[in-house]
Amino acid sequence: MRRNRFVTMAAAVCTAALVTAGAAACGGSESGSSGGGGEKTLKVGLAYDIGGRGDKSFNDSAYAGLQRVEKELNLEIKDLEAKDGETNADKVQRLDLLAKSGYNPIIAVGFVYTEAVTEVSKRHPDVKFGIVDSLVESPNVSSLLFAEHEASYLVGAAAALKSKTDTIGFVGGDHVPLIEKFEAGYMAGAKKVNPDIEVKVKYANEGSDGKGFKDPTSGKTIAQGQIDEGADVIYHASGLTGVGVIEAAAAKKKWAIGVDSDQYLTAPADQKPYVLTSALKRVDTAVFDFVKSVSDGTVKGGPTTFDLKNDGVGYSTANKEAIKDVQARLDELKKQIIDGEIKVPDKP
Repeated sequence: MRRNRFVTMAAAVCTAALVTAGAAACGGSESGSSGGGGEKTLKVGLAYDIGGRGDKSFNDSAYAGLQRVEKELNLEIKDLEAKDGETNADKVQRLDLLAKSGYNPIIAVGFVYTEAVTEVSKRHPDVKFGIVDSLVESPNVSSLLFAEHEASYLVGAAAALKSKTDTIGFVGGDHVPLIEKFEAGYMAGAKKVNPDIEVKVKYANEGSDGKGFKDPTSGKTIAQGQIDEGADVIYHASGLTGVGVIEAAAAKKKWAIGVDSDQYLTAPADQKPYVLTSALKRVDTAVFDFVKSVSDGTVKGGPTTFDLKNDGVGYSTANKEAIKDVQARLDELKKQIIDGEIKVPDKP
């Protein structure tokens, strides 16, 4: 999806350049910058998922965490983009280049890095790796996991409460178990407040190659179809594809629900009034907390789950006028989930 192809000779040159210079560019966009003035004890590397920086969702949330690392911890950072149609070998090479260049810790954003992190972490046992959305069992890997279904439950309830047609929509990216968690929570939350509500479900890609997360045109088409079938609130869990979903909903003056980042804050001015809320997934917090734990020597391998109880997921209230009439009900449901009175399904 992104620019830059590594051929054998170019990779060799790039590796040498990275090892020598530490912050040379070797694939996609980078920050390669450092905080102002203080002593740098760590160099932090981050590799993006499909969609990359600028998706206004999942990857941008990771980037926000990296920016906090640079500003608050005063550490040197470097971020690398994924490439269009890349193989697992490309991911391995990207992570390996960072490790050989002295970047430690390294964060891999997305489950697509599972095999690559498994392989590269064994090659570099002294490097601390963090991976978002996947469990990798290695002593030097911290798995940063999320209760996406809990946040989705709350926005599903919001959708049902705001719907005037008793029909709402869900647009997924790739049809994979992770995105099914969003679907399951959304549907359960909607059914909780309106057992008779109809939920239209469509995925942008039935495969698992990442294409469903980078196709705004497809997102727009799917959302338009759901609106034509009566949906007046549509939630997406589809990365960059969701830009099209929000565009379609706003054009028809229907509600859109964002994901991961607060998409009310990033929507164009003419679309902003129609972004009801977003299911927040604090990838930014996970990235920052992981790096901070490495910095202060408290990092542990294994899984850490970010959920409603620890504010690792949630829902946005940025569109105050839109959400205020249902917020009390959503907060009541949130408390019931935290207290264990509601168990949110993670599978459709």
